Amino acid sequence: MSELVHPAAPHHLPSFITAPGDTDILMIVVGIILIAAVLAVGNIYLRLHTLPERMAHRSQKLQFEIVAVLGLLALFTHIHLFWVAGLLLAMIDLPDFGTPLRSIAGSVAKIAGVPANIDQETQTSEPAQKFSADTDKPQDSGKDDASEEQSHA
Repeated sequence: MSELVHPAAPHHLPSFITAPGDTDILMIVVGIILIAAVLAVGNIYLRLHTLPERMAHRSQKLQFEIVAVLGLLALFTHIHLFWVAGLLLAMIDLPDFGTPLRSIAGSVAKIAGVPANIDQETQTSEPAQKFSADTDKPQDSGKDDASEEQSHA
């Protein structure tokens, strides 16, 4: 059964017009392009949004965490001032006061004879060394005297 074109229709139809009952290829192609464009623009937006976090990643942990929180606040509240503040904070190199102060505190604790911090001992895998009161040489607490005598013999 051949389908006739309506008499009011033009004789030369464009190629994107499909016959009744056929699949509309143009609509499928445009749908795929639209989905790809939305995903691409969303990816670009999220990469731009995480720019301050990626810049602060190489800095100190506290600075990175503050920048990450400012980025999340900007994402969920749509207040762009948080993003700008995070970007400015990520661009500034804050001086590292923590490391020298921890070193000074550790040295003062060693001079005073106060035992080392428990957190530092649990983070290291090596056994803690004890210092005797009369010498500055470390004594191994894990070995007994019999095994030391056998190793010297």
